[in-house]
Amino acid sequence: MQEMESRVRGRESLIKLACLQFAPGVGRNDENRERSCALVAQAADAGARLCILPELSNSGYVFNRRDEALELAEEIPGSETVRAWEAIARERAVFIVAGAAEREGGTLYNSAVLVGPGGYIGTYRKMHLWYEEKLFFEPGNHGLPVFPTTIGRIGICICYDLWFPETVRLLALQGADVVCIPTNWVPVPGAKTEGPPMAIYLCMAAAHSNSVFVAAADRVGEERGQPFLGNSVVVGPDGWPIAGPAGPAADEILYAECNLVEARRAKSWSDLNDTLRDRRTDFYDITLGANVKPHAF
Repeated sequence: MQEMESRVRGRESLIKLACLQFAPGVGRNDENRERSCALVAQAADAGARLCILPELSNSGYVFNRRDEALELAEEIPGSETVRAWEAIARERAVFIVAGAAEREGGTLYNSAVLVGPGGYIGTYRKMHLWYEEKLFFEPGNHGLPVFPTTIGRIGICICYDLWFPETVRLLALQGADVVCIPTNWVPVPGAKTEGPPMAIYLCMAAAHSNSVFVAAADRVGEERGQPFLGNSVVVGPDGWPIAGPAGPAADEILYAECNLVEARRAKSWSDLNDTLRDRRTDFYDITLGANVKPHAF
């Protein structure tokens, strides 16, 4: 009988995670698909098991007209882009979270898909729409699902969702180990020009207050006059970055070694404090009124 490897604490789901920072081009779906798959292959060759791509990686971001957005969006999961992501995930034995413009009939959603070695797993639709996204997309109607996988429980939100503390809290309540954030960060009103962008601090606060890993993959470049910030980051359950922020301008793959299920231990800060159990649910609903089932921790 094969000798069993001795158990080592901290290696229960030790993986290399990769945020794939690049510049999708509006209207260049074929190029975007090829570039994203090439980056996934590069990350997988370096040992990554979970790859996160930016928001709207298939279509680009700055649309001129609604019919342009509708033309560039794709049906999910049957689209050419999702099939390509499924193929590279299967070939390289990786999980991919990728932002995509989704079309359902005449309705558009700013979405993210999760695929793995076994194919398509699920879709999240962005719930909080930023600025002119409201001219093209409908608010997400899939809620905030958490997807159990062989590497851990994966939650997803997109860009502006992070500005709402309820988003990551509800994912954490459902047992998420890591929250993957495809994003297209832009300068926000009143932001300082020096130092990290506000989004970095929000990633840190969300990870710290919910004891989860947070991995945000931002895009770079400028599109139709709109600059993007880069600064992709991976934050540990203690709230401190473990990789990044990445640079503000160039394509970059940001790697982090993570034991995803360590987030489950991190909920208890001391013998007397637990970030989820210490909530005053006698004064507010345990799920903040959302239609989700809390995980049994």
